[in-house]
Amino acid sequence: MAPVSLLLNVLWILVGGAWMAFGWLAASVIMAITIVGLPWARAAFNIAVYTLLPFGSKAVRRDEVTGESDIGTGPLGVLGNIIWFLLAGWWLALGHVITAVILAITIIGIPFAWAHLKLAGIALWPIGKVIVPA
Repeated sequence: MAPVSLLLNVLWILVGGAWMAFGWLAASVIMAITIVGLPWARAAFNIAVYTLLPFGSKAVRRDEVTGESDIGTGPLGVLGNIIWFLLAGWWLALGHVITAVILAITIIGIPFAWAHLKLAGIALWPIGKVIVPA
């Protein structure tokens, strides 16, 4: 990890990244406990790690990385994302948006607010995404 990314990630954890990562982790655990939610639990856990350390990485569609479609990027992925949105996506996105608004009040918080807004978009539609180095 580059020194700038490391510094930004440490600051990120201090200004709201840790509690949102905890939210993603809680969603992952709840989904895993229900057994039915196991397909979403893995995606939520991967994004929890990304939410904890977002600088130096980015989320992209899995078919852009592999070059071929799979279950998560096809019609079943769309259905999975709709179910995710109804069960957990909207409240995780809301948490990111509220945190972004609070951080955007200060000039120093604007880059972190922007990162939270990106994560809010991912919170709405996470299935079929993969985290790769930036």
